[in-house]
Amino acid sequence: MTWEHRGARGAAGQWALRIVAALLGLIGLVLAIGGAWLAFIGGSPYYLLAGLGLCAAAFFLFKGRVLGVAIYAAVFVATLFWALWEVGLHGWALVPRVVGPLVLFFVVLALVPAISASRTARQLALGGLVGALALVIAGGIGVAMSARAPEPRPLPAAQLAMTEPSLWPVGADWPAYGGTYSARRYSPLSQITPDNVRRLERAWVAHTRDLPSERAKNKYGAETTPLKVGDALYLCSAKNILISFDPATGRERWRYDPKVADDWIPYTAACRGVAYYAVPGADPAEACASRIIEGTLDGRIIAVDARTGVPCAGFGRNGQVDIKLGMGAVFPGMVSITSPPTIVRGVIVTGHQVLDGQRNDAPSGVIQGFDAVTGEQRWAWDLGRDASEPATPDVTYTRGTPNMWTIASGDEALGHAYLPMGNSAVDYWSSDRSAQENFYATSLVALDVTTGRPAWRFQTVHMDVWDYDLGSQATLVDFPSPAGMVPALVLPSKQGDIYVLDRRTGRPLTGVEERPVPQGGVEPAQRTKTQLFSLYHTLARQELTEKDMWGMSLIDQMVCRIQFRLADYRGMYTPPTADRRWVQYPGYNGGSDWGGIAVDPVRGVIVANYNDMPNYNRLVPREEADRKGWTPRDQARGGDLGGGAEGAGDPQAGSPYAVSVNAGWRMPFTKLLCKQPPYGGIRAIDLRTGRTIWDRPLGQARRNGPFGIPSMLPVGIGTPNNGGAVVTAGGVIFIAAATDNLIRALDLRTGELLWSDVLPAGGQATPMTYEHGGRQYLVIMAGGHHFMETPVGDEVIAYALPGS
Repeated sequence: MTWEHRGARGAAGQWALRIVAALLGLIGLVLAIGGAWLAFIGGSPYYLLAGLGLCAAAFFLFKGRVLGVAIYAAVFVATLFWALWEVGLHGWALVPRVVGPLVLFFVVLALVPAISASRTARQLALGGLVGALALVIAGGIGVAMSARAPEPRPLPAAQLAMTEPSLWPVGADWPAYGGTYSARRYSPLSQITPDNVRRLERAWVAHTRDLPSERAKNKYGAETTPLKVGDALYLCSAKNILISFDPATGRERWRYDPKVADDWIPYTAACRGVAYYAVPGADPAEACASRIIEGTLDGRIIAVDARTGVPCAGFGRNGQVDIKLGMGAVFPGMVSITSPPTIVRGVIVTGHQVLDGQRNDAPSGVIQGFDAVTGEQRWAWDLGRDASEPATPDVTYTRGTPNMWTIASGDEALGHAYLPMGNSAVDYWSSDRSAQENFYATSLVALDVTTGRPAWRFQTVHMDVWDYDLGSQATLVDFPSPAGMVPALVLPSKQGDIYVLDRRTGRPLTGVEERPVPQGGVEPAQRTKTQLFSLYHTLARQELTEKDMWGMSLIDQMVCRIQFRLADYRGMYTPPTADRRWVQYPGYNGGSDWGGIAVDPVRGVIVANYNDMPNYNRLVPREEADRKGWTPRDQARGGDLGGGAEGAGDPQAGSPYAVSVNAGWRMPFTKLLCKQPPYGGIRAIDLRTGRTIWDRPLGQARRNGPFGIPSMLPVGIGTPNNGGAVVTAGGVIFIAAATDNLIRALDLRTGELLWSDVLPAGGQATPMTYEHGGRQYLVIMAGGHHFMETPVGDEVIAYALPGS
């Protein structure tokens, strides 16, 4: 090599050295300044010390001194020991602490030849760096070993035969949203097993042909679970188009479009399912002897002939009734039905969604019962008036009362519909709620369908200002007790607690206790001294600490730590504040949400998928909200709320405060979450004892990444998830739900992944399974979801084992 070439290479190396030194200096300066602030407010001093160390390393590197390499090596090794001290060998928790410094390690290592120093000094620097690298490799091996899932406990043999067959699903059919109105999401089919499930293949793909218009973009979330009754599948699309498919081929047989306008889409265009009803004693050849019934986004109950899709002429007016009668003024999008009705003793029981956070005097959350044959209103439970009379022209249901937006379950023998109730119209402020609202909000209410009157209620949160409404169906089971099997129900909650109640009386069958909770906030007189906690089981994790903060790098992790220290957080039920942010953990998406739980009644196992994310909230004083232009939907331009998350600027008009909810507590620039993974999981629970059998993260990182860019990494991280699981007698769990666009099969005994398939869109829906022509099919709606940031689609996909 000529001297000129050596000189050119040396000059390039010096420039590279100075650029890297400048980068290290900039990072060090940011860490030092932010770290000083963090240390001042009581946080970890590491960032300040590391920042000063990087600044020193940068100074000497810029001067071409080998001391800069030695200082950086010392900072790097100290960082490794600090990271292991804070989080041990938790792989995802180590990412922001180690990955960035590791990358810089290799950069500095590559620049060592450019440093003007003696051969001995270079060798010393290289030796130090190689030693640090050895530490990294050893740590990496430890992390990889720690990532192995713990061995699950085997299912106890004593759990077998814990229920009576009377509550089992039909078998070949899937006649209700949760399998039956017991909401077990259990199928006695066993053709697909852990041994052969890997052979599953797509049997057919159908399309709803319901995709968002330009105006409805970022508002779609098809959450449909189809029904299968006899020789037909039935479902609703995102905007309530009713469709029947051939269960063997996916060929469309009929469709009925109720023509729901985009204006009526609330936060999400979603229809979770429909109901099937066969008229007792009717001639099967008669029109509407069997019928499909759905609720619509614009507040109608519609009934069509199950064979033809033609509206039932004898039901209401031309096959429909309007639930909004008696509600007074209803602006489009404020009242919508997104969940299937529940039919008990011939009565269609329906609630509806009232758009959260808009007005303190929003339309009523009244629960209504309609005759499944005629559509006549049997009763309307207006909890504000404690009345259940049908609507009359001179009666307006009490405005602003708690609503039931999710799915009820039902007991035909008792004549009860079990209503998971939500909150009052303004979620995060409570001072003007009535005694009746406080009594029934965030409660499971057993409603007698013959009278429309409550039989009992069980409240899970007192004076709820955390949007902890009950989102999950209650699941009916027969629960073992010393006196024998007790008719019971299992109730999951957003805060994570799971309760077991006698479904005849609402009495807890497992332990509960009132515990002291944080006080204060903007309404200290409204906060109760205690809240109810379940001693049976909880999906909630331990309280957050500063060490749980995450990010892409040390810098954004430090920012999250600063935010954590500046916020008010004293554990679950930290009261809402206006002078600073408060941390709500779990956030309003659960724990358990509308996907609910699945129960294998034979093995005695509860399968629960869950979310594990905080929200980062602040109440915004009225004057400030007005300056920001936060107005109710009926005053917004074109009535358009956009596609933002629920609570992200809700006006709460009529109260002193609006609310700003950072759902999931995301960083504004990288879009990553401030809490370290996992963000969601799936767990098997012993029904008899409430003990965890196994617990695994649910969802890969393939669709997640910084700045909203999918990483495509097939690595388990535990993502947010919406939608539930199905469990079968074959010992297989089927679930999609996560943001990775996968549908997967898990071994019920161990939670081990047995099979998966990539969906063409997000799978934010609960799958179902049925038998037809001797084959067991698995069906999932791949519709995507704007809130979960998964691709929107219209595919209905069926899987089966290869045909003979």
